[in-house]
Formats: sequence, C-alpha cells, structure tokens
Amino acid sequence: MSITNENELTGMQKASQAVATTLKAMCDYAKVGMSTKELDEYGASILAEFGARSAPALTYNFPGWTCISVDNEFCHGIPKQERLLAEGDLINIDVSAELNGFWADNGASFVLGRDIHQHEKLVHASKEILQKAIKNIRGGVKIADIGQLMESEAKKRGYKVIKNLGGHGIGRSLHEDPDELLNYKNRFDQRRFRKNTIVAIETFISTASTYATELNDGWTMVGDKGGYMAQHEHTIMITDGAPLILTAENGIFD
Repeated sequence: MSITNENELTGMQKASQAVATTLKAMCDYAKVGMSTKELDEYGASILAEFGARSAPALTYNFPGWTCISVDNEFCHGIPKQERLLAEGDLINIDVSAELNGFWADNGASFVLGRDIHQHEKLVHASKEILQKAIKNIRGGVKIADIGQLMESEAKKRGYKVIKNLGGHGIGRSLHEDPDELLNYKNRFDQRRFRKNTIVAIETFISTASTYATELNDGWTMVGDKGGYMAQHEHTIMITDGAPLILTAENGIFD
C-alpha cells in the first residue's frame, strides 16, 4: 500500500508492532523439548493481546497461527504437537497478522541453544544481507538491483539464494504489489521502489538449493537439492532516504 496520511502510518505501525513483538517473544520462548504447536499457541496468545489476527490463517486457512519451520524445512512449516525442538536446531518463525485493517509481516531464523550443527554462520549471513539490502532501498531504486545485491552478497559468503521465493508489497492485505521482490536480479524487471509504499523485504539464503519445493502436506517447503535455509524479514516504509523499519521491535538486527 501507499501511505497517504498519518492515520494510515499509525495503523501500519500498530500492526507491525504486534507481529514484531510476537516474533521476538516466540524466539525467546522457544526451548529444547518444546513442541512447535506449543510455541505457535504462545505466539497466538500474544497476537490476541494486541487484538491482531493471524494472516496465514485468515488468508489461506493455514493450519496454525504462525509458520514454524525446523532444520531442512525452509518455510511454511505447520506447527505440530509431535514436532519437538532439539538442541542446535535451525528454526524459522514467520509471523504475519492483520490489525484494524492493516497487515504486517516479519520473520527470523535462529539456532536453538548451542550451535552444534554450525548453522550460526548461515543465520548471520542472512541477517547481514537483509540489513545491507534495506540500507540500499529508497524511492527510485530498481527492485532488480536489490535482488542482485542480495545474490552477490550471498555468493561472497559461499551461499545461494532461493529463486522462487521473495518479498512482497503489504498493507491492506498480506500480499500486494509490488510482488516478487526476489533475491536475485531479474533482468526483465524494470520496476522501481516508490516512496511512501510499504513492502515486506526478506532474505532466502541457502546452503545447497536454489528452489523450494512443497511437501505432500500442501504447505511445508524444502530445498530442491536439500541443505538448509535462513530467512529474515522486515516490513518497511520506503522513503527518499533510509527506509522506516516498522517491525524493528523484533530485534533481529540487535
């Protein structure tokens, strides 16, 4: 959406605060031996305190309140009672919600407990790449150029990007134009970021795969060549200068 007045900005800030606070709380709450279902229910209780409603449940009838993906699961993981978290797991939590007609989205990957499987390097790379991408986004910048930056930064660190996942416009619904804010340069994409618009910008940084494929459950995505993936996401408002990070309270850059 495009912000046209102070009330719209305030609405986006409140929705973004709800998802950011929920994401941070869930990351802090996750413990070894906990089920992803319990973690999801905890997130749902925080969203409810804000009066926010789960975006994937509302929009897609997703069987959970948040998406929780573990280890080789790249994204859209379904919270389950039987899925128990273990030391060193690579966990991704994606929280998106609607509040008073405004929608916001954010996500984070992190290592639970000790980094016994050496995932932390991948997590750190994903954070760094998102931070660098956001710093370079402003009105008039080509969307494809940010994609090129993300891919080149991933390659420098020895990683790949997932080519069929991307960020998206957001605001009055979960997915809006501009859609497909990809992590690589699409040379046919001549679009530019526009001042005062809201987008969810996210990384999809991978150790081995370049495409995500859906499992038989109809939701969970894994890599076409296996491996692991880290994702970090902020909802931002584009300006003439540095973007306004609406979901900054999730603390992924702290």
